[in-house]
Parts: sequence; structure tokens; C-alpha cells
Amino acid sequence: MTRTVTVIPGDGIGPEVTREALETIDALGLDLRFDVLDHVNADTYLRTGVSLSDEDFERVKASDAVLFGAIGDPRVKTSDYGRGVLLRLRFDLDLFVNHRPAALLDERLSPLRDERTRKLDCVIVRENTEGLYTDIGGVLRAGTEHEMAVDADVSTHMGVSRIMEYAYSIAKRGVCMVDKSNAVRHGGQVWQRAFQEAAAKRPDITSTHLYVDAAAMKFISDPSQFDVIVTNNSYGDILSDLAAMLAGGLGNAASANINPVTGFGLYEPVHGSAPDIAGQGIGNPFGAILSSALMLEHLGWATEADALRRAVGVAISEGRCTPDLGGVLGTKEAGEAVRNALAAA
Repeated sequence: MTRTVTVIPGDGIGPEVTREALETIDALGLDLRFDVLDHVNADTYLRTGVSLSDEDFERVKASDAVLFGAIGDPRVKTSDYGRGVLLRLRFDLDLFVNHRPAALLDERLSPLRDERTRKLDCVIVRENTEGLYTDIGGVLRAGTEHEMAVDADVSTHMGVSRIMEYAYSIAKRGVCMVDKSNAVRHGGQVWQRAFQEAAAKRPDITSTHLYVDAAAMKFISDPSQFDVIVTNNSYGDILSDLAAMLAGGLGNAASANINPVTGFGLYEPVHGSAPDIAGQGIGNPFGAILSSALMLEHLGWATEADALRRAVGVAISEGRCTPDLGGVLGTKEAGEAVRNALAAA
């Protein structure tokens, strides 16, 4: 059965790296059809004021997955555009899991020179639809010296319980729950209760707890100790970027925004639109390719996903990569290096 993937290349280097990801997927010869929404971008928003039309949203819903490039343009001065595309997809499709793997592909890439760093291989599981990013709050006396701003941090037992369930479902060794319940008492109580309930159901998995400041320190001192970290939206946002840097940089970082119940997912590199290098042909395509590997794995092509990851690892180890990884290749040439490694495997 042919699967349909909606492709949203987006802004900046998004179209460049997405192009390499699609060509690499094509090289696998899978039964996939791509529905490319190349008009969902900042140009359209600036011209029409529409981030993502209802018609385009329905095209997304009718597909099996979304492969996303990047979003963001310095000409857009408000957050409405980004929220109208990426956060609308996350919230309206209830993509409550943000799945961010971090594995060191080559030891020369890590900023830490330690035996434990070379064993970095973990997943940050971030609750994706609650927390501080729900846009609940407001401003009083805006623009005055008495301005007051309030953002509500939302945690529901249902939302926290289902992210715990997902974290334990993918754990191999252990789950570490990260919060700040000693200072954020009310939401912390919800997280602690859901964590204890989930841990009781899985006595075969080691369950640990850290406050977020301690977790950040332990990540630097010994990242090999972590298997799965589960945490809220804002802490997960921060810790997953920290993990990505320890694994070699944001250019290689892949992510999945998924709903394990419906099976739908949005897959994207996390490097952003990088407008300072857009159009120069030097953006790193590996994050987009590794995000497509996550997508293939969730669509049932685990063998092909593993082949993509190995091919990226070969390209990096041989120095066939973009300048951010110490190479001299452009975006297209780096993508070709991965495809050549696939063909040679």
C-alpha cells in the first residue's frame, strides 16, 4: 500500500536540506508518495497573513506523516506565523510526544573528551502539548512601566500519564523523570504522581528522578548514564538541545512529534531555518536525513531507517560532510555522500 507523506520544506535552509532527505529516501525505492506544500512559508504569510490554510491542514491530516524542513524568517516580526504552522500541527493533531534521540555518531564531534561521552545514546521524551507553550496567560498595562505578563504552566494528569507511558514503552535500561517539583509544587505533584504510577507498572525498568538543574549537570559529567529522560515541554526543549550538542551539534539532530495512539507523526530537523546561510548551499542535510529515518521507522521500515543512520555515520567518519562538522562539502554533496554510502553498503 502506497503511503503518503506531506512535505513542508518551509524557510531558510529548510528547502535545501529537505531536498536531500527526499532524494535519499527515493534511493531506497520505497512505496511512498510525496505531497509537497512548498507554498507554506514566510513569503505566503507575508503576502496573505495566513500561516497554514485550512485546506493545507486537511491535506496534512489525509496523509500518513509530515516531513518538515524549517520555519522562521527575519522579515516576520511576530510569533504568530510560527505558532500558526508548527504549533498548530502539534496541538491540533495532538502530537503529544516529542521524541529526540541523541547518539554520538563519531567521537571527534563531541565537545567532551571522555570515555563516557562515546557511550552517549539516549532519548529525550518531551511532553509536547502542555506546559508553558499552551499560550494561556496575558498582559496587563502593556507597554508601560507597570506592565505585567503572566504565562500559565499547564500540567494535566492525563497529559503527564500518557507521556510517562510512552517513555516506559521505549526504555531499554531506565527512565529518568526530570522536573522541578521542589520549587514548582502544584504541577510538580502531578508529575510525581504520574511518574510513581508509571514506575510501579514497570518494575523491570530502573526508575530515577532528578531536578532539572541536577540533570543538566549530570548530562555534562556523564551522559552515558541516561537511557530515556522524560520531562515537560520547556525543560525538554532545553535538555534536548544540550543532548544534541553533546552528540555533535544541532545540524545532526533529528526529532519526531508523534501521537502513538493514532500513529501520526511530524518529523523535522531541529537546526532551524538558519537565514544567515540560506541559499549558500552549505546547510547540513544530516538532521533532515536522520529525521526521515525516524519517519521511516515509525512507518514500518525499520531496516531502511537503520541503513540511513549507518550511511550518515559513514559519511561523517570519512569527513564527507558540511563545514559545521569539519568538512568542506556543500549541502548537495553531503547528501550525495550519504547516498553513496547507502549504495556501497
